[in-house]
Amino acid sequence: MIKVGIVGARGLSTIKGMQANPNVQVMALCDLDGEFVKKRATELNIPHHYRIYEDMLESDIDAVVIATPMQCHVPQALAALDAGKHVMSEVTAGVTMDELFWLCEKVEESKKVYMMAENYYYMPEIQVVKGMVDAGVFGEVYFGEGEYTHEIKHMTKYDYGRFSSGKTSWRKYWQFGRRGSFYPTHSLGPVMKWFEGERIKTVRTVGSGHWTAPQLRADDTALTLCTTESGKLIKIRADCVSNRPHCATFYSIQGTKGCYEAARGLGDQAKVWFEGIDEEKDRKWYPLANFYDQYLPGRYKNATEDQRKSGHGGGDFFIVEDFINAILYGDKPGVDVYEACEWTTVAFLSELSVMNGGREMEMPKFRKNMPWEEKIIKL
Repeated sequence: MIKVGIVGARGLSTIKGMQANPNVQVMALCDLDGEFVKKRATELNIPHHYRIYEDMLESDIDAVVIATPMQCHVPQALAALDAGKHVMSEVTAGVTMDELFWLCEKVEESKKVYMMAENYYYMPEIQVVKGMVDAGVFGEVYFGEGEYTHEIKHMTKYDYGRFSSGKTSWRKYWQFGRRGSFYPTHSLGPVMKWFEGERIKTVRTVGSGHWTAPQLRADDTALTLCTTESGKLIKIRADCVSNRPHCATFYSIQGTKGCYEAARGLGDQAKVWFEGIDEEKDRKWYPLANFYDQYLPGRYKNATEDQRKSGHGGGDFFIVEDFINAILYGDKPGVDVYEACEWTTVAFLSELSVMNGGREMEMPKFRKNMPWEEKIIKL
C-alpha cells in the first residue's frame, strides 16, 4: 500500500484516480489555507491535513503529489526527494533551466520515482491514436501538431470562483509574464508519445505581438516549431490571451500512409484517413470513433465505473496507476524526469527564440548523469 500526501488543495485532479486505486491510500492533504484544507480533507475522507509542507513530509507517507503553482514545483519536489518520498508533479516541471538540472540530479541521487502528471496524453482519444501509430496504420509519422487555445486572462487575479480575493495571481508572472510557448506540455506531450523514442533537437518560435491585452507580456499567440533528432517536425500553438472559444485539445499527425485530426468544435469530430481504409480513389475522412474497439488499450476498455469517473475518460485513473506501478514494480514512469525536463525546456527556449527574431535554439540532451558542461543553453 502506497501512502500518498497531496500538496495544493485546489489542484485535486488526481484525487479520484488515487482513491479508485486499491494500492493507494491518500493519507494527507496540505495547503496554506488552513480552513480550506481542513474542509477539503473532511469532504474527501483524508485523515490528516497540514498547513506546513515540511510537516507533511515528516509524516508516514511514501509519495507526494505536487499540485501547487508552477514556481513551487521544483522546490517542493527537491524537498520531497530529500525526505525519501516519490514525486508526481503537475505541469510544468519547473520555471527555470537551473531548476531542471537540479531536478534531474536529485532524482538520480535519491533513486526515487519522479513522474510529471501530463494528463492530456492519457485521454482515450490520444491513446487510440497511439495504438494506431504503434500498429503502423499511418506509416512513418513525421509531422505532428498540438494547440492550446485557452483564454484565461481573468486568472491573472484571484477574482474567479469561490476563492475570490482580488489579489494578483501567480499566473500574472509565470504564465502571462513570459513570452513564447510558456505552457507547452499539454500540446507537446501527446505528439512526443506518438513519436516514441524521439528527442527534440531544436526549437524556434515567432509571436503575434500584443493585440488583445497589451498590459500582458505574453504574445496573444505564439507558434513554435520543434525538430527532432531524426528530422521530424512538431508545431505547437500557445494562446491564453485571444478572445475566442476554448480549444485546448486540438492535435494532428501526418505519416507516410495516413493522418489524423482532432475535432475543432461545432459538431466536428476526430477523424482519420489511411491507405487501405476503403477502395475508393478519392480520399475522404472517416470517424476516429470507428477504430476505438480495435486500438483503445485494454485497460481503458475494461475500466470500472469508478475508474472512468476519475476524469478525462479514465485517464486520471491510469496516470495514477502508472505512477504507482513505477513505485511498486519498477515500471518506467509515464513521463519520466528527462522527458519532463525536455518538454518543459521548450518553454524556455521558446522565450529566448521569440525575443531574438525566431532564432533557432538547441535543446540540451537530458539524460542520466548528464555532465555539467552540457547543462547550458547554447546561443
